Amino acid sequence: MRHSLNRHILGEKTDRYQFVRYNEYYGVTRVCRLIHVSKSGYYAWKSRKPSKRSLENEKLIFEIRVFHEKSKKNAGSPKIFKALRKAGIECGKNRVVRLMRETGIRCKYAKKYKATTNSKHDYPVAENILKQHFVAVMPNEIWVGDITYVWTNEGWLYVSIVIDLYARKVVGLAMSEHIDSDLANAALKQAIDRRRPGPGLIYHTDRGSTYAADTHQEIVRENQLTMSMSRKGDPFDNAVSESTIGFYKRELVFDEKFETRTKAKVKTFEYFEVTFNRERLHSTNGYKTPEEFEAEYFEKKQRN
Repeated sequence: MRHSLNRHILGEKTDRYQFVRYNEYYGVTRVCRLIHVSKSGYYAWKSRKPSKRSLENEKLIFEIRVFHEKSKKNAGSPKIFKALRKAGIECGKNRVVRLMRETGIRCKYAKKYKATTNSKHDYPVAENILKQHFVAVMPNEIWVGDITYVWTNEGWLYVSIVIDLYARKVVGLAMSEHIDSDLANAALKQAIDRRRPGPGLIYHTDRGSTYAADTHQEIVRENQLTMSMSRKGDPFDNAVSESTIGFYKRELVFDEKFETRTKAKVKTFEYFEVTFNRERLHSTNGYKTPEEFEAEYFEKKQRN
């Protein structure tokens, strides 16, 4: 039964020998025993001239590692497969899955982090208009905003973002050593200045004091935005911003030690403006970057 299972998972004997080769650091004897191949058979296979398929696999594994490292080890097999095909590298999805499994290449998981929302305030709270419907049919139809934080040797740096739901593009970004309405105001103002949305755009955030404050709501009213707020204690109501912050944490923050707030600001700006908006493939966009996906919309609109 176990032999059949190993055969099902790892394929034919040649594939199982490849598995041993990729995992030699665990001990050849141990790995051979685990997947039911003989050590002598493995060494005999290893001494032969590599087949064309083996050489192709080695080359593909190298390319997989390149894309995996570029994603800060966050990308799984679906995203890496799309990135390989986009780069003109011929490969099958199942082959990428198998090679990643055999070589132990896998994505990281996000660390948990505390909430930054202060819901204990006396400001009016807007109705939840969005109701977890995270689909926009055009740019500047729905925006979502959120705030997170980064530790530096000088203390906390707070980061406020505004995301356009159509292409999952970050259109507003502000950073400060203080978490207050000024921080949220700066991110929203930047988004408005850059995008010039029309009246009625739905702007969704949590119900924290930074967003419910009078100064923030004044910006909303002046620009004729339609305010929407999450229900109390329900992170799923703002899932897109939570997901975006998760990417930011995994792909930048958890691997960096920032000496100063200035260095954290520079890296954060580069991440959202370059990596996230212009390089990162998003499954929601059909594995296109937010910049590419949005550009396609405007190209089609211009043609029509």
